[in-house]
Amino acid sequence: MDDEGKRKLQLGREQSARALPVLVLLMLVLAAWLLVSGGLRMRDGARATSLEQARDDAAVGVQRSLEAEQRTMAARLASPEVLAALAAGDPDRAAKALAAGWPGAARSAFWPADLQAQYAALPRSGYGTLAVAEAALAAGKPVGRIVRSAGGEHLALAAPVPTATSAVVAYAEVPLARITKGLDAVPLPPGAYLALRQGGRNVKERGDVELNGSAEALAAKVPDSDLRIAASMHDPVATPFELEAIPALGLGVLLLTTALLLWLVVRPRLLGVQGGAVDAAPTLADLQAEQPDLVAAPTRARAEGERTAEVAPVAIDRGIFRAYDIRGIVGQTLDAGVAELIGQAIGSLMHEKGLDDIVVGRDGRLSGPEMSEGLIAGLRKAGRNVIDLGLVPTPVVYFGCFHLRTGCGVAITGSHNPPDYNGFKIVVGAETLSGEAIVDLYARIAEDRLHEAARPGTSSERDISEDYVERIAGDIQIGRKLKVVVDAGNGAAGVIGPRVLEAVGADVERLFCDIDGTFPNHHPDPGDPHNLDALVQMVERLDADFGLAFDGDGDRLGVVTRGGKVVFPDRLLMLFAADVLQRNPGAVVLYDVKCTGHLAAHILRHGGSPLMWKTGHSLIKAKMAETGAELAGEMSGHFFFAERWYGFDDGIYAAARLLEIMDGSAHAPSELLESVVDGVSTPELKLQVPGDDAHGFVERFRAIARFEGARASTIDGLRVDWPDGWGLVRASNTTPVVVMRFDADSNAAMARIQQVFRDQLLAVEPALQLPF
Repeated sequence: MDDEGKRKLQLGREQSARALPVLVLLMLVLAAWLLVSGGLRMRDGARATSLEQARDDAAVGVQRSLEAEQRTMAARLASPEVLAALAAGDPDRAAKALAAGWPGAARSAFWPADLQAQYAALPRSGYGTLAVAEAALAAGKPVGRIVRSAGGEHLALAAPVPTATSAVVAYAEVPLARITKGLDAVPLPPGAYLALRQGGRNVKERGDVELNGSAEALAAKVPDSDLRIAASMHDPVATPFELEAIPALGLGVLLLTTALLLWLVVRPRLLGVQGGAVDAAPTLADLQAEQPDLVAAPTRARAEGERTAEVAPVAIDRGIFRAYDIRGIVGQTLDAGVAELIGQAIGSLMHEKGLDDIVVGRDGRLSGPEMSEGLIAGLRKAGRNVIDLGLVPTPVVYFGCFHLRTGCGVAITGSHNPPDYNGFKIVVGAETLSGEAIVDLYARIAEDRLHEAARPGTSSERDISEDYVERIAGDIQIGRKLKVVVDAGNGAAGVIGPRVLEAVGADVERLFCDIDGTFPNHHPDPGDPHNLDALVQMVERLDADFGLAFDGDGDRLGVVTRGGKVVFPDRLLMLFAADVLQRNPGAVVLYDVKCTGHLAAHILRHGGSPLMWKTGHSLIKAKMAETGAELAGEMSGHFFFAERWYGFDDGIYAAARLLEIMDGSAHAPSELLESVVDGVSTPELKLQVPGDDAHGFVERFRAIARFEGARASTIDGLRVDWPDGWGLVRASNTTPVVVMRFDADSNAAMARIQQVFRDQLLAVEPALQLPF
């Protein structure tokens, strides 16, 4: 080889020798990452196995304890003392005899099997008490359920008892610890969580309670009961390339071995050829010593008397802070500056509660990006870490609070309002803000009680649409090919709504499903029957089974039958209630003051516990949490499923549950839907009042109006019930109008009730232009 060739070979070896340490270092770092993460992932796998074993052992323990109490009840019912008292027709003496031989038993009783007295005494008699009694009658054997009563929670047991004259139900309560000991006894691995659950409520928890939001995925049912053991643990340690534990460890060992071979075998050969040239290369310490000292750049001192530019204050309208969300007109009461202040106020509340992460999503309105940018800026200013979901329906934002375990979220939406409206639906600490909590956000801004972090929070983008679709389709699948037309009204549900229903198994025809914030085809409010005209026509033209309509942000649902009839949401709630109560006898079903008077009787007939409450999505969700309700609905089309879902209002999920009910019915979809379209009802009627002071007008109406021979309720506005119908007057919390609705058994009753209301309304304000 000539001198030039030798020189080039020498140069190549020198370059290889200089690059070798870097390559070896990178390999060692990757090997260490693989080995450590692989070991931790193996540990997590062992913990997961231990957790599943603990969950199963707890379920068995709870089942055995429950069965033992049921056997004790059966034995006590067969005792001579109890039988003699029942034969003598003395239920009080029988109740005392039942408890006498049963250590810890309390509130023992015997009731007629029709349970009429217990239903009449609601809510004092207790919804849970009725639930366990109804379940025992349905099962024909002793049944246990956890109930809340005076002094806390207890295990309630009930059993049907035939007597010589009529059937009765035996009821008793024992300490809750009788069955929770099965949960207490199992060993729990570190960083894990177990809970005994009934419906949507935790009865008892163990371990890291921050994991409660994800525990349902690993839940195991306690056999022969409506209890279950929920379980969760922290996500397994991430490994490079998402490898499992064994492949990660194997690759780590391979890289470590290769790095050692390069350093111990290849490097000496290169060094021997170079004759020490490599050793003469500067070390890291040498290079650092040669670098000049880094000096902080001097800051410019502000000259005496120099003033910084003053930021113009942002005007904020108290009126946009409504009863259950924030809503205003863009360019008048709402802009990016206001959105930033609202974001900082929400972030300040999160700071006080120790909450760091929040999801944000927006509907398809043209002002959405601007509002989102302002809101996120305010949240970050308060030090919160924002996960931007982009353009999604409001239910996907709520889903993100659970799926991403933030517990906090803001949906930027004007809902069904005109295009120039926008607003914010807010969740903090898994609670939807309403009432005083909304007012407090305004107070923070007005009083300058806004937290400003030393370092702004982070912002990232995340698409969870497919996770949402998979979560619903993983739970609901239909075998019956149903053809539906979906009208999204050019709202935010236009893309993901049909995707969900197709994933469930339906044949979907799309109508106005392209997202357009100007809503060019019709107003995105399925509560107004006029907005459903195109859907009715398309269902008929395509010979579809029925039609579904979503509002602007996808949290409300409207339905039309094949024959063109609009199924009002309170009638639709009847179908949902009957379905949910099949699996949850005695469960509380909530409905708002605008729903039909027939709903309560329908829920009772199906073994449920009806409860009327105020209108408003956040108010309903708060009441669901308070009562442990499994289902709720509003006349506006909001449906809230706690059974198998998360308890938030979701028009898309409600549509999937309706498909599931259709799939399991022996009737054609149109027959099933029209079976609940009875009586005479009006949609929501809106009334403009002088000065746009809807709340003031309703207060005056409540003070002046008199309705003889009727039952009045002032839960929300004024609702007046007669045996054959009812009427309602209340102030809207989203727009400055009075909302009215009427429902009756016949046209004659409807005419009579409306005339009574007409007289009373005109007595308050003779110049009113009534819409009926």
